Parts: sequence; structure tokens; C-alpha cells
Amino acid sequence: MKLSKLTFAVATALTASVTTSAFALDLYVDSKTKQIYAEPGVGRQRLGSFEQVQEGIPVKSGGEVSELRSKIELQDNQIKALEEHAKAGEEEGLVEIKKDGGIEFKSRDGNFKMAINGRMQVDSQVNVSNQVGAAAGANTPNTLDDGVALRRGRLGIEGTFFKNTGYKFEYDFTRGNGTNGAGVTDAFLSYHVSKPLELKFGAFKEPFSLEEATSNRYLTFIERNMVTNTFIDNLNTYKMGIGASYSADRWQTALSLQTEPVGANVSSSTNSNGGANRNNGGGDTSWEVNGRVSGMPWMESKTKFWHTGVSGSYIALNNNYLANGSFSNGGVSFANGLNNNVDRTSILNTGNLTSGARGTAGYRQAEHLTRFGAETAVVYGPFSAQSEYIQTNVSGSGYGNGATLDGYYGYMSYFLTGESRAYKSKTGAWDRLKPNHNFDGKGGWGAWEVAAGYDYINLNDGAIKGGQASTAKLGVNWYVNPHVRVMADYVHALDINTVGASGARSQAFNGADLDIIETRFQLDW
Repeated sequence: MKLSKLTFAVATALTASVTTSAFALDLYVDSKTKQIYAEPGVGRQRLGSFEQVQEGIPVKSGGEVSELRSKIELQDNQIKALEEHAKAGEEEGLVEIKKDGGIEFKSRDGNFKMAINGRMQVDSQVNVSNQVGAAAGANTPNTLDDGVALRRGRLGIEGTFFKNTGYKFEYDFTRGNGTNGAGVTDAFLSYHVSKPLELKFGAFKEPFSLEEATSNRYLTFIERNMVTNTFIDNLNTYKMGIGASYSADRWQTALSLQTEPVGANVSSSTNSNGGANRNNGGGDTSWEVNGRVSGMPWMESKTKFWHTGVSGSYIALNNNYLANGSFSNGGVSFANGLNNNVDRTSILNTGNLTSGARGTAGYRQAEHLTRFGAETAVVYGPFSAQSEYIQTNVSGSGYGNGATLDGYYGYMSYFLTGESRAYKSKTGAWDRLKPNHNFDGKGGWGAWEVAAGYDYINLNDGAIKGGQASTAKLGVNWYVNPHVRVMADYVHALDINTVGASGARSQAFNGADLDIIETRFQLDW
């Protein structure tokens, strides 16, 4: 209600004729509705004491009327100030909202955001066929074990400050046995120089490979393919450094200068200290340069397109020796199973590629690695196909002109319920799938996907004897809703050749006949 209305109401109350005799009248104004009352009450403020006289006789003197007008204006200004303060409080205050099934807090002006993310993946493995070479003497039997495990259990926060400055911190409670911060995955600050250009500082994923760029929440099969796991994931793809990325509507590129992971690394590592704090004998930090470019040369729609990309990497390795010249720590090794993870037996294993004492026969030192990757994928309605080739070259003393290790994979998938695989051009990777109809027990069955693939890796070249293997696999995925998924994979070993591989355990799997059934129950937000 505006001041003119309030003034009119006061004037009406003061000039109304009720009796011929004058009497004093106290008036009150409601701070919200601005209505005039003759009695005090909650939310009412006293205007003053007024006399009501016979009609036609002035109520107050000129000075008193001016005083009344001043009081009215003061009250109106106070009410306006309260309203503006309340409105500012609403705009600046934090509110809780839902975003894509998760929880996000943000200010109304958009300057501050914080989202809580998490995931839980419960896996099982049953070995249908488990014919492996017998162990010798008192060694452990050469078999794969059945079991159930928590594959990943992550919790994190991410958000922005003043719109352009971002952050993310995530911890995986299943990694590194909880020591030396090994459970840390992403832990970085970012800054958007412009909408397409972003800088990162801290621990984040190497920009390399389509399958690695895709979150494990959105993979078609339970485990990444052998070549991706061996050359990228098992070395811990989350590493400290600085990075830059540029994304457009149909293509993206990313570069990084990175060092070692945060904390100890339980898999193969570039440093036996695993990126923990340096100490005498640990050597200087290893470092690497990575780059990836990907895009869609053909795009008819979000459900019909072709993706392609390339990746490259140079890694300088850390090698440390004792005073007598014998090898102490560092180097690098490549080891992996066959598309499984509940039983983590390293069927393929190169052993450490740096070994022996300097100046002695058989001395070898892996000084640096160069990686190259080529990727392609196509989506045509409910059908999709994907393939990658990754090569790793090892250079250093004892390796002549270098040794080449490589592998590739390919698979196809089809949604029986009509969905198309979701793609995010900003990262050049797969994104969250949303079923056409969530499972609700009332006719909605979620999304159903079937997949078939082939996987091959070769860890043999020159002095390196890590073995080679190929597998065929089938998969069925049920997307209950965008955040709950049930997966089942069947993996059959087509060929395993581990002659000369590192360790008697790996060699015992030569020619093994393996058939594995895996399942996963996944919740993420």
C-alpha cells in the first residue's frame, strides 16, 4: 500500500464525525498491511494521539498536521526498509534444491554453489570355468576366487565461488587401504577464463582415452577394457598438476602437465613412494604431459552422430639406486587381470621394467614412456558402437630402439527399450542415461541394454615379457532409473599366452580356460 493511501486513511479517520464533543484518539498503523487501528496489537506501531471534533472544525493545527505527515512518512520509510531487507535476505540466503536427483545448495544470485555427490558399486564374481596350471610345491593354488566386494564407495563435494571459480574434492573409501591419502581421486580448483576455456590446479584425471574420460558410472561393461586398465587406470589416472580444456558445441581439447598421484598407489606405480611426501632416496617427482582432442565430424542429432578423437602422452619415470649401484625404487610395471576385479590376480605381468644393478649384465632402466591412442564411436538411435587402440612405447637403457606394447577393443550395444546412449560434448565422453520410463512397478520397466565386445592386449616385445590375452564378453544392463543400475557380464578367455611372463603365478595361467560371470549393483548421485 502506497503512502497516498495511508495518508487518505489517516485523514478519513481524523475527520470522521462521531460526536459533537471532542475527545483524544490514539491511532496505530499495521507495519505490514498499513491499515489504521484505534487499538494496539501485534505488529502495530503508534502514530500519535489525535482529537476528533465536530464536523468542519480543524482536527489539528498546521504544525500538528505537519508533524503527523512527518510521522507517516517516517513509518512508510521504515516499512519500505524492512521489505527491502527481507527481499535482500531471500536473494542472498542459501536454499536447498534438487538437481538431477542429487542435492545442491546455491545462492539465488548464482555466485555460490555446492553439490554433494557419491556412488556405491557392489560387485560379485563367479568363475564358471577355472582350469589353470597346477601350482608347484607349497605355492598357493593357481585359481581365481569367487567373491563379493565393494568396488567403489565414493563421497565428494563440488561447486563454484563467484560463478567462475570452481572446486571438487572426492574420496574413495575402497582405494589404497586408507593410507597416505590414496583414497583421494579428484581434488582440484578450477577457473573459467571464458565459458569454453577452463583451467585446473590440483589432482584430476589425465586427459587420455574415451573410455577413461567416461566416468565408471556410465560404462557399458562392469570393468574397463584391458588396454585402458593396464596403460592408464592401473597407474592411477588421478594425478597432481595443472591442466587446461577448451570445449565447443561439437569438439573439445584438453592438455595437462602432471606429476604423481596423491598418496600411495596399490596398483602398478611410477614411484614406489606413490606420490607421498618426498624423503631421502625417494628421488625427484616424475612428470608427464598429456593431451586429447575429440569431436563429432558428423552429427545429425543427439541420437545420431559419429565421435572420433586422438590422445598423446609423454611420461618421464622416476628411478632410484642405492650407493652400491643396485636398483632401489621407482620404475614402472604393467599388470592386469581379464576384465575382472573382485579377484585381482595379475594374470598378465611385465614385472618392474627397471631392474638390475648399473654396469651389470641384464641391467635395464625404463626412462620414459610415450603413449598414443585413437578412438571412435557411433550412435544411431538405440544402437551404438565403440573402439579404441592404445600403444605404449618404453625407452631407456637396455631397450635398444624401444619396446612397443599395445592393445585394442571394440564392442556394440543396443537398447531394447529404445533409448540412445547419452553423450557430453564438453568432455567428449559418455554421460548419464535417462530411461524413457523409470521402473515403477506400474508399467514402467526402466531401460534395458544388451552389449557384446572383443578385447585384446599384448605386453610382449623384445626384453619385455608380460604376456598377451584376448577375451569375448557379453553384457546386460538394467537402468532402473537414472541413478540405479544393475549389470551382468559374461567374460570368456579366448587366448592367454603368459610364457616368460613375470612370476610363476602369471606363467601358470598360460593357456588357461576361464569363464567368468560378474554382476554389479550401482547407486550414484
